[in-house]
Amino acid sequence: MSRIRHIRGSSPAAVGAAVTTAVLVAAALAPAADAADRPTRAAAIANAASALTAHATNLGLTSAQNTSVRDVVVDGDGTQHVRYDRTYRELPVLGGDFVVHLAPNGAYRGANRATGRAISLADVTPALSGPEAAGRAVKALRAANPGEALRKVTAKPRLVVDALHGTPRLAWRTDAVAQDSLGNPVARTVLTDARTGARIDAWDSIETATGDGNSLYSGTVPLETTTSGSTYQLKDPTRGNTYTGDAANKTDLCIFGICFSRAPATLFTDADNHWGTGAASDRSSAAVDAQYGTNETWDYYKNVHGRNGIAGDGKGSYNRVHYGNNYNNAFWDDSCFCMTYGDGDGSTFGPLVALDVAGHEMSHGVTSKTAALTYSGESGGLNEATSDIFGTMVEWYADNTSDAGDYLIGEEIVRSGFGKPALRFMDKPSKDGNSADCWSSSVGNLDVHYSSGVANHFAYLLSEGSGAKSVGGVAYDSPTCNGSTVTGIGHDKVGKIWYRALTVYMTSSTKYAGARTATLNAAKDLYGAGSAEYAAVAAAWSAVSVS
Repeated sequence: MSRIRHIRGSSPAAVGAAVTTAVLVAAALAPAADAADRPTRAAAIANAASALTAHATNLGLTSAQNTSVRDVVVDGDGTQHVRYDRTYRELPVLGGDFVVHLAPNGAYRGANRATGRAISLADVTPALSGPEAAGRAVKALRAANPGEALRKVTAKPRLVVDALHGTPRLAWRTDAVAQDSLGNPVARTVLTDARTGARIDAWDSIETATGDGNSLYSGTVPLETTTSGSTYQLKDPTRGNTYTGDAANKTDLCIFGICFSRAPATLFTDADNHWGTGAASDRSSAAVDAQYGTNETWDYYKNVHGRNGIAGDGKGSYNRVHYGNNYNNAFWDDSCFCMTYGDGDGSTFGPLVALDVAGHEMSHGVTSKTAALTYSGESGGLNEATSDIFGTMVEWYADNTSDAGDYLIGEEIVRSGFGKPALRFMDKPSKDGNSADCWSSSVGNLDVHYSSGVANHFAYLLSEGSGAKSVGGVAYDSPTCNGSTVTGIGHDKVGKIWYRALTVYMTSSTKYAGARTATLNAAKDLYGAGSAEYAAVAAAWSAVSVS
């Protein structure tokens, strides 16, 4: 086991083009608009709707297409960014997503599109039947899990338009799901040409972290709880009623996003509002870590980026701890909007409820609600790196002396049987034995947990700079791929740049070259085109061979 996975509604790998017809001004340099004068979400959507009508040709929109709003960002100066998905003749378009950028007065400034190709099909009648596509997906699922006696295998094909892999074409997107011998979920999504039957792409759709509590990893931490009669519930009314429950060592049975049975999330309760003992033998201890991780992740996104909850809608998620038996994983699941943690097997991993794991996994939910980076190829690596980067930022933000901020991923959960002191190493990703330090044309062929190394390396260099040093008592030695010397700008600025790039400029098809452009645009917006931060972003990307 060398990676944390997550479950989400994923999309296939993409080769995309960002189309920008105007350049956004540096919003952070302009005076902040009075809150009463800033456009509301509804106003931004209305302005964008007008822009869609006026600029339909530029956006590739035709009478055969419809759009739906996925996310809205309104900057402090009133600049608006509205993200859309699209359909073609009522079929979802993979790679049809785009972001419209508007001035504070609602005037159209430009757009970023996942792909610039025109979407037009002669008809939408498949030559390959749905059952045939489902059968091929099941074979792909079995092939991806060699030696496993999979149980309860099912597959659901959906007709889509694939605009991500060259000329748009009709395709079957099939989600094949099953349980392994331990009852844990396995899943694979297969994209098949609906006319020729050729496989277009396939990817793993299990994308693999006022009372007080005594936690396993973070010491004694504050907790906001809810009173219920004479007891307390581990439910936080200040953070969207986020709560933590006991999965009772059971697992889920879910097919096509419909769950016939789920492991429970029996709400933890306590008599005195002092939770856990800090020992794994007390089931509440892991719950304390999970709730604390959710709290810190919520607070990080809200206080640093102004995002109110994972989906930006103020609604809380929930946690399940003690999932399965000896389950060496943790995952975020969009379908339940919940976070699930295994207890580990004790020799490879301990309970997977560490702070950076929580920040990592819940950040997959943020990505899903914003850029929806496809979970395959280079975009998949960027998806995983986004979670590593923000998991690290959450850890730094929490400023917890028991689990201090660092650039190691999962250092608290590994045990001696894992053989390494952490899951991943941002200063030199190749120290895990698999991850890439530098970009090359073959990076997209790696597992997404290893192609993520390029962006993780970039984020470390941009934060701390190159060479040997000690940060917070941890020794690092980060090389560059081009022999250059990079000077860091600090992790706080890196988090802000990456968040703006993710929520404003990246799309489902963004690859490493596109990530460079997106982060440069973000740095320009936040700090100015001639700033030291802008130059540092360019230098850090060059240092990992992304140009």
